[in-house]
Amino acid sequence: MEISELQALVKVVQTGSFTRAAELLGTSKAHLSRVVTALEGKLGVQLLQRSTRSLHLTEVGREVFERAIGILTAVEDTQRMAAQQHAEPTGTLKLTCGAEFGMLRVNGWVSSYLHRYPQVHATVEYTGRLVDMVHEGFDLAVRVGELQDSRLSARKLCELAYGLFASPAYLRQRGKPRHPDELVQRHELLSFTAGSQRSGWVLTKGADECKIASLGRLRVNNTFAIRDAAVEGLGIARLPLIVAEAPAQAGQLVRVLAGWSDKTMPVHAVFPSSRYLSPKVRTFIDHALQAIEREPPPQC
Repeated sequence: MEISELQALVKVVQTGSFTRAAELLGTSKAHLSRVVTALEGKLGVQLLQRSTRSLHLTEVGREVFERAIGILTAVEDTQRMAAQQHAEPTGTLKLTCGAEFGMLRVNGWVSSYLHRYPQVHATVEYTGRLVDMVHEGFDLAVRVGELQDSRLSARKLCELAYGLFASPAYLRQRGKPRHPDELVQRHELLSFTAGSQRSGWVLTKGADECKIASLGRLRVNNTFAIRDAAVEGLGIARLPLIVAEAPAQAGQLVRVLAGWSDKTMPVHAVFPSSRYLSPKVRTFIDHALQAIEREPPPQC
């Protein structure tokens, strides 16, 4: 059994297609099919169930695939240890992040990182879906909020601070709230429907705590859409300070209940293995931390 055979199997499973896997490996579909068939012959088991439209792992194929991932990871670890002797990181950094934070911060980090390290290439996916880093081959993810996947390792980058904002026109019409209880009683709320905000807002001031059921007039799964709705005067929105910063400076949004604080959200760099960080991942995380230190408030 050869390493190249395991690489072929893993790439076919990850892409779900012999054609796509062959393109990525720089070979032909027919050759790749022969390689996987030869591997099945050596092992004496069927690994894949093939049809004209799809392919699926058999039960034993799933076990072989998981073991192949472990073997290839060990091989890559060895190669990366040797590569660490080089002063400059090299290769392709495959990174994923949510669309909003990606455009607000990560995109700038990537651009300045590529200027700093000319031997590195980057493939970046900004998406609202939760990417399976291991099976999809990502080196790094930048994630906002509490981490759910215990299989992954992480390094905290910063905290994302939030505030409540409304347009001047809305506040002239409806009045400025003086206490969180007024939010539900007298105001329209604009709600972000993903992450922790689905259960409402929790505002604290000293020992006082107010829980707000933020099922408002408008519910959207995009922070920029919520911000724009607030600018248009549709209600009060809970926004990351970095999202509200520009329209607030332009006079389009006003912060309300500033004396009440909301829970911050951690931002982490997430990666598949804590045993070894490749130079490109390690240097990108360091670069991001340095960029955060340079950025003026509101940080992150």
